[in-house]
Amino acid sequence: MTTRLSPFLFFLFLFVSQAIILQAQDEEAIMPESNHVCLKCHGHKYYSFFNEYKDLTERKLMNPYFVIDSVSYLQGEHKGHSCTDCHSSDYENYPHIADLKIQPKMTCVDCHDFEVIATEVKKSVHVEAFGEFFHCELCHDPHSNKLVKSDMAELVLYNNNRCLNCHNDADKYQVFTSHENPQLLSTHDWLPNQALHFTRVRCIECHTSVTDTSDAVHHILPKEQAVHNCNECHSENSLLRDKLYKHQLKQDRSEFNFYNSFILNDAYVIGANRNYYVNLISLIIFGCTLFGIIIHVILRIIKRK
Repeated sequence: MTTRLSPFLFFLFLFVSQAIILQAQDEEAIMPESNHVCLKCHGHKYYSFFNEYKDLTERKLMNPYFVIDSVSYLQGEHKGHSCTDCHSSDYENYPHIADLKIQPKMTCVDCHDFEVIATEVKKSVHVEAFGEFFHCELCHDPHSNKLVKSDMAELVLYNNNRCLNCHNDADKYQVFTSHENPQLLSTHDWLPNQALHFTRVRCIECHTSVTDTSDAVHHILPKEQAVHNCNECHSENSLLRDKLYKHQLKQDRSEFNFYNSFILNDAYVIGANRNYYVNLISLIIFGCTLFGIIIHVILRIIKRK
């Protein structure tokens, strides 16, 4: 039996290996060739260079903040761009000129027309507290930023990690403030089933305006104005309709007469996913019970007379 399986396993291995190689080649073909030169150093924890003064090749540890995850980069939105589309062409020379570090960088709005988003960001608690020092790249890493649409759990995780990147990292948090990094669990101790909420909804569901139904939810509110009312989500008119599930709402099919049935693809939200027929049956049962009690009371009164 083992002898018969060996050729099959061998060819299966060859097939899978070839598929992986072809996929890798396709991804490399998407990325400009010039980027490979940059990633030769910035795609690794270590880099090597020839030191002309010492006449030898040295191996150094790359600054972790300058290391680019090539896998994430190839999955991101900017994989088709050259590094010099955003960075100065002077970086093509090595060693890099020291003054390049302090020169103004290109920003997202140099390419993207984010007029609505820019307006919201300026009203955000982040900009009010830190001014122009707070910019897009702090939340949207251009080397890994990607659109996640289909998998809701992945979308929530990806979006929340943007917030946790600073709010769960004391070193990064204190780049902006001398305040102690907030303890997220104790800050949200009022919230029941914390783990479930943190994995099923985005931070911005509660930390942006309840009335904000636009695609751009960048107006982050002060913590005092964050949503604390459970009914905002756990009701028929759940704010999740206009935020997390806004795009799914357009394709909603209420086949079984559930309110906000599009949410049921990922979760059951108490109060938001009530069923019309179950509600109707409950009302009928309640009505019949109340009617029975009234009749019973009337009969007891008549008997006493």
